[in-house]
Amino acid sequence: MKLAILGGVPIRNELLPYAKQYIDNKDCFVVNEVLKSDFLTTGPKVKEFEEIIANYVGAKYAVAFSNGTAALHGACYAAGIGTGDEVITTPITFAASANCVLYMGATPIFADIDEETFNIDVAEIEKKVTNKTKAIIPVDYTGQAVDIDAIKDLVKGKGIVIIEDGAHSLGTKYKGARVGSLADMTMFSFHPVKTITTGEGGIITTNNEEYYRKLIYFRSHGITRDIDQLENKDVGDWYYEQLDLGFNYRMTDFQASLGISQMKKIDWFIERRKEIVARYNEAFKELDGVILQKNADFSDTVNHLYVLKLDLDKLRVDRKEIFNALIAENIGVHVHYIPVYWHPYYQKLGYRKKLCLKGEELYNAILTVPLFPAMKDEDVEDVINGFYKIINYYRK
Repeated sequence: MKLAILGGVPIRNELLPYAKQYIDNKDCFVVNEVLKSDFLTTGPKVKEFEEIIANYVGAKYAVAFSNGTAALHGACYAAGIGTGDEVITTPITFAASANCVLYMGATPIFADIDEETFNIDVAEIEKKVTNKTKAIIPVDYTGQAVDIDAIKDLVKGKGIVIIEDGAHSLGTKYKGARVGSLADMTMFSFHPVKTITTGEGGIITTNNEEYYRKLIYFRSHGITRDIDQLENKDVGDWYYEQLDLGFNYRMTDFQASLGISQMKKIDWFIERRKEIVARYNEAFKELDGVILQKNADFSDTVNHLYVLKLDLDKLRVDRKEIFNALIAENIGVHVHYIPVYWHPYYQKLGYRKKLCLKGEELYNAILTVPLFPAMKDEDVEDVINGFYKIINYYRK
């Protein structure tokens, strides 16, 4: 058995990943049923899945996409974002939250974060709003809801569209209402490590019928059979028209069937995630050398990620050393996220470091801690013990 960095055997024999999907026999059965059916794609399961998600979050409409990035792209299209527009988002997110703006020829503008909640700071958004601002893409980082009412108040009467990036927050409630029913459009991701999975997949929820119709044909080449939208009507039942340049962003029926099955387990997924988070909060609040993410009172959070901020002033080493030591103990920590504008592609576009100092300081100090429903209680305790071992060793 390999030795841990600090000597002796690791706390765990095998690596515990930071996240992992939960797939059971029922999931496999329903997917197999669709694979044997007449429709692998463009069949009835996608519509059924969309209705389940819309009903769950309390939205009028839901449009499924092949992945969350495609869904964000569709939302930017539906919002009418284009060349010359600016869209404000957070730097502490996956690149897709900003890439979707670039896809439309617009400019991402990064607003700094709140240093306690790690979500985008509404006061920082206000500083970045100009007459070019077309939309805001706030991100529910780790699953915690952004202060959507405050953002709505900020943009009221300005014609600015709010596209909530809820990739992390399916099941989270904001002031008692589920995320997905509050912004102009909300995106959820169904990547394997999210609250539920369809393998890959994403969805936009909205209460706006115009956005809904645009999303529908954008995900399928810009083509429609809807007679109300056709320029040439009464041609025949076979007839369709391409109204705009869309994409092939459709979700398959077997993906949707997996999503339908996963939604039947979402209450348990949420309950188990909350149990683990509660145990982490209890344990880590007593560990000198780490700082917990503050959860705002308005957010009943379903954590997709559990993030600890290292108090580097109290440690003898930097984050990299702590990261490597935990990995050597087979505690599969990760880092979410590198500030988007630090990526070489964004640097080549002219973005520079020190745009969002609080976000950059957070990035340099955070670690993502293992969190997924299938974790056993012993796994959770291994994580806690691993952190105590490493932090206590490296504390000044």
